[in-house]
Amino acid sequence: MITIPQAVESVVKAQPFISEALFEGLINVSSLARKIKPDIDRILLKDAKHGAIVMALNRLSPQVDISLQRGINKMINMLGDIIVRSDLVDYTFKNSDTLIKCHSRVFESLSHHRDTFYTMVRGMNESNIVISGIYANLVDENFNEEELQVKTENLSAITLKLHESNTQVPGFYYYILKAVAWEGINIVEVISTTNEFTVLVNDEDVDRAFSVLKNLKKKK
Repeated sequence: MITIPQAVESVVKAQPFISEALFEGLINVSSLARKIKPDIDRILLKDAKHGAIVMALNRLSPQVDISLQRGINKMINMLGDIIVRSDLVDYTFKNSDTLIKCHSRVFESLSHHRDTFYTMVRGMNESNIVISGIYANLVDENFNEEELQVKTENLSAITLKLHESNTQVPGFYYYILKAVAWEGINIVEVISTTNEFTVLVNDEDVDRAFSVLKNLKKKK
């Protein structure tokens, strides 16, 4: 049988913004209890008392314990350079047997242009390509027989250089994405390698997104 504390924890954990604001003391617990009561009643299949929900909320433990928070703080303080690239184009193609050949031709054409932004990520059913706008014609020409699903222009990339130990810190990427989301900035794509983390945003959002990411270290 599911208890009220278990039901409260599951509801709160499903809403990260609410849970973090709760743990930071930014939310009135009694008001939150009234808001989530319908969800609690639905889980328990009965009417839960308001006071019991309030008590369960007060007893919730932080989702990220002190040791994990210290790890995130340490990684934020070790962030390297932040690099911004503008005038990017984002393509999404349906996967095919010839897609890699198209990519190889574009990659070969760009081999002598080290200042070019170019990435390709192959998923299960589709592949994503991001390229500097000045060379977008190479994709248009070499992928002209492929099935284009989405093409988005006027994008900018913000790349964070990470410390090599970043993969061993739970919650690190969430911390970065949360900071951007709290500012109401839409992330078009996320591109990641072992020691680099890139977010792709619309050109009109790049200044705000850069400011958010630049200021992460100042908050620690």
